[in-house]
Amino acid sequence: MVITAAQVRELRDRTGAPMMDCKKALEAANGDMTTAIDELRKNSGIKADKKAGRIAAEGIIVVLKSTDGKRAIMIEINSETDFVSRDQNFVSFANAVAKTVLDSNVTDVNALLTLPLSGDTHTVEEARKALISKVGENINIRRIAVAKSTATIGTYVHSNRIGVLVEIDTDNAELARDIAMHVAASKPLVLSPDDVSPELVEKEKEIFKKQAAESGKPAEIIEKMISGRVKKFLDEVSLLGQPFVKDPNTQVSALLGKNRAKVISFVRFEVGEGIEKISEDFVEAVMSQVQGG
Repeated sequence: MVITAAQVRELRDRTGAPMMDCKKALEAANGDMTTAIDELRKNSGIKADKKAGRIAAEGIIVVLKSTDGKRAIMIEINSETDFVSRDQNFVSFANAVAKTVLDSNVTDVNALLTLPLSGDTHTVEEARKALISKVGENINIRRIAVAKSTATIGTYVHSNRIGVLVEIDTDNAELARDIAMHVAASKPLVLSPDDVSPELVEKEKEIFKKQAAESGKPAEIIEKMISGRVKKFLDEVSLLGQPFVKDPNTQVSALLGKNRAKVISFVRFEVGEGIEKISEDFVEAVMSQVQGG
């Protein structure tokens, strides 16, 4: 059976698959559009499985807030390259996934994959596999954060690569956004110095002890040096102890006190953090190929 250009174009419009894949699917289905769509979905699943082991450490962060401002969600979706993360197909998929999370309030990625994608007839997982087939890269929905509050939720997104949700206990949207912006810039590990794990404190203390011992100063002076450095470290890694990014002369704790507010919780996502990337020496790789290595 002869497959026309109009049939191929229609199948491409309906599925977004590459033109050659559409032509092959129509040929295999003897021109039947429904069968061809099923064929493409099967093939996209196969392609997705083949790419599943490839590292995806680029991508974007998407943050959405409910119309009443009492709920907010944040997701990280990864691609293999920055180029694909800026592709409109990828961005549209990410926004649709975020809308699905906001509407369903799901918090587990595996549960999310089984839900219908917002504005689509396919599940999130089916749409993910179709996108992998289209862009030719591994695509992962990595993580979800959800915030709920009877007071105020602050959100901030920087260049689609850093996202923050902050919950405070007072009705102050400007303060909540300022704190979210601060968290994005200053990367606190915990809310309060008391929240830093004893293991991390001990690890840093050992480093300070070694540095102080090399100074050759008396033991009592060394002890004071260590205590001072530990306190400084605890302030540096905790939100309340950090200098406010918009006014370095004011600690975040003082800013909150001035506004009679408390931070209940915060979450910060940065694209690719914690994902081990494979770096390859380009010159060495080329020489290896030239030499048959």
